[in-house]
Amino acid sequence: MTLFKSARHRASLGVLLLPLLASWLGSGLWLTTPAQTPYRVPPKAIADLVDAPLPPAALVSPQRTWLLLAERPALPPIAEIAQPELRLGGIRLNPRTNGPSQPAYVTGLTLLRLADGTKRPVAGLPSPPRLGDLSWSPDERHVAFTHTASDRVELWLLEVEKAAARRLGDLRLNAVAGRALQWFPDSQSLLCRFIPTKRGDPPPPPAVPDGPIVQENRGRAAAARTFQDLLRNPYDEALFDYYLAAQLAQVDLAGRAKAIGEPAVIQSAAVSPDGRYLLVQALHRPYSYALPASYFPTRIQVWNGSGRVVRELADLPLRDDIPTSFDAAAKGPRAVQWRSDAPATLAWVAAQDGGDPSVKADIRDRLFFLAAPFTGEPQPSLGFAYRFSGVQWGTGQLALAYESWRKTRAQRTWRFEPDAPAAPPKLVHERSAEDRYADPGAFLTQPAANGGPRLLSPDGGKTLYLVGEGASPEGDRPFLDRFDVETGQAARLWRSEAPYYESPVALLDPAAKRFLLTRESPTEPPNYFIRDMATGKLTALTSFPHPTPQLIGVQKEQIRYKRADGVDLTATLYLPPGYDAKRDGPLPLMMWAYPQEFVSAAAAGQVQGSPYRFVRVSYWGPLFLLTQGYAVLDDPSFPIIGEGGREPNDTYIEQLVASAQAAIDECVRRGVADPSRVAVGGHSYGAFMTANLLAHSRLFRAGVARSGAYNRTLTPFGFQAEERPYWQAREIYQRMSPFNYADQIRAPLLLIHGEADDNSGTFPIQSERLFQAVKGLGGTARLVMLPRERHAYRARESILHMLWETHRWLEEHVKNAKPLAAESAAPDARQGEGRGQATAP
Repeated sequence: MTLFKSARHRASLGVLLLPLLASWLGSGLWLTTPAQTPYRVPPKAIADLVDAPLPPAALVSPQRTWLLLAERPALPPIAEIAQPELRLGGIRLNPRTNGPSQPAYVTGLTLLRLADGTKRPVAGLPSPPRLGDLSWSPDERHVAFTHTASDRVELWLLEVEKAAARRLGDLRLNAVAGRALQWFPDSQSLLCRFIPTKRGDPPPPPAVPDGPIVQENRGRAAAARTFQDLLRNPYDEALFDYYLAAQLAQVDLAGRAKAIGEPAVIQSAAVSPDGRYLLVQALHRPYSYALPASYFPTRIQVWNGSGRVVRELADLPLRDDIPTSFDAAAKGPRAVQWRSDAPATLAWVAAQDGGDPSVKADIRDRLFFLAAPFTGEPQPSLGFAYRFSGVQWGTGQLALAYESWRKTRAQRTWRFEPDAPAAPPKLVHERSAEDRYADPGAFLTQPAANGGPRLLSPDGGKTLYLVGEGASPEGDRPFLDRFDVETGQAARLWRSEAPYYESPVALLDPAAKRFLLTRESPTEPPNYFIRDMATGKLTALTSFPHPTPQLIGVQKEQIRYKRADGVDLTATLYLPPGYDAKRDGPLPLMMWAYPQEFVSAAAAGQVQGSPYRFVRVSYWGPLFLLTQGYAVLDDPSFPIIGEGGREPNDTYIEQLVASAQAAIDECVRRGVADPSRVAVGGHSYGAFMTANLLAHSRLFRAGVARSGAYNRTLTPFGFQAEERPYWQAREIYQRMSPFNYADQIRAPLLLIHGEADDNSGTFPIQSERLFQAVKGLGGTARLVMLPRERHAYRARESILHMLWETHRWLEEHVKNAKPLAAESAAPDARQGEGRGQATAP
């Protein structure tokens, strides 16, 4: 049937529709249609933060002679982020370079001599430099590094004596997975991964599908968490083989390369401490469409210098049967490594309970050794009641092993003798991983002559050193301790003192007479110093300037307050330069947080952070709002506690709202925050928190949620610290999903997401579906999808636009929002722009 038959009827329809069209445009309803908008720029005071200089990264030489300073570039342009990208088996690569897509790199190098502070800029670098994988040779005469050119990844060498760099050879590195270079112990050559010389062109895509993609399971439990970028079809498998296949080669200082073995999909390759063998782990088919490459079948082999297989330690099948518990482990050898205290001895751990934490077992993991020539049987060593979590090698008579159990947060440190398997181990430390106040610190290591890390001892293993953050009720105060191995007692050598925050970097001599540290204060950026322990004298090595001198007067205070249930909470309160609460009155407040799970209320209430850290007003967090007249409460405690056999998430919503209420109440009590103009925001799990707070409270006028997950049924085999699957905790998953309560989200919600998010569980569809739900229910929301961006955004244009969106949203809906009285007289929130109340429901 034709509704309007004539031109006159169609003209009449146009007259009727024009007023309606005008009303749509005027009301803003027209903007509900998706549209690509040009990148925008926030006010200059905010934009200036994006281009503020970054301090260089620093790398100490093995013998503590040099500090290599590496210049960090400004944010890359979107054109760089938008280069070609393949996503294969959980790996993202640039097919032009055969390296990682969006690689991190540095752009300049300077050598700083620790003895006298003299600096030598490195000459001869490629132009423009995009340098990565910086690696000191064991004799510290050279630094090897990569350079990512437009169509390849190259091998380069810095000669320290000349402070000059040069390209090493003409082969193309394969830098897709893991480090592409490693020094041999004699410092005369490097083990590198190259693109096979006869690789040819990449496989062409099939013109016509060969058939459907089929997956099947027959009664076997094979649960998996939510992963991104998985293989999808045989063509992906062919591309995976093509781009990840690598040829191992030994490259000398003249650039001459000697191939070792045949090309393979190398996952890792490590040189033995004596330089005679290689530990090679290579992936092989059949691959998986449900798991990333780290779970693929893997051959673990020992090769000699020519590439001949001396011993195959294991051929592990696809690891698709690992339970989803955090305390689960794969079957077979894992954490396979060389003992750095022996010429050529393998060490690995293997589960004794099948990797299943639900199985009762006195010994869950056991350490094994196998020495060259690798013809005998593996020798069992230390057994663990929990899961093995690491080892530090010292000598055949001294090593430290670590075990932990995630469910209870229990941690233990053991001292044992690797060369005396019958000698009983001795317990060094036992504590809860949550108890920061009881953290004894980490034992220091230093590269041995062959480059491998060894426990640092001035007296052959009688004494070790510990460094730690020094958490305390006064805040973090880093320390250096001397540890007596025989007695197990630690003696304090040094502790950071107010009003500065100092953090040890490296001891400059085995007796700990001098050490390298960084020193900062709220108004002074971190710089490198040498502290003389006998005199206390500090010698400055660097003088990096304040990156944002215009904000040098920002006020910072570490505040403490209590939740309604008595739990102690901590936050850092920032106020704009020159602000006075009595004179200027309360400000709009932005609260930016990230919840954390605990099994102990006492641990949850411990103070975190330090009031003496430098105030770097960055573009990534919320501090940029200080330039616009906001108060900022950064990283307030949002502990989610489960005690007495209860899981933390059993009362997630109640604890979340209670923590938010306590934080707002404290800021209002101090007179710095207007309770009717408070916003909340966060990234990732902080975005999840934000949406839940808007759905389950009326404390906030608006929210900013970046790259979050909002429907937990899309992550059914666990998320964050929740290890129960959906079918065991259905009510918890449902209640914790703000998507299910989209009808209760009444405050305006800004959703920002990278359209190429690579984080497990935070698929872009999470933000898209929540926006559609709020929109469909008549709420106020805005969805911003950043092209080519991942979980953390990198392009300068993207960052500037993110800041523009956030500033604009908060200016409209928080800072300049209508008074609550006016809003309550306005139409219902679902019919207009009126918002909910700023009090708890």
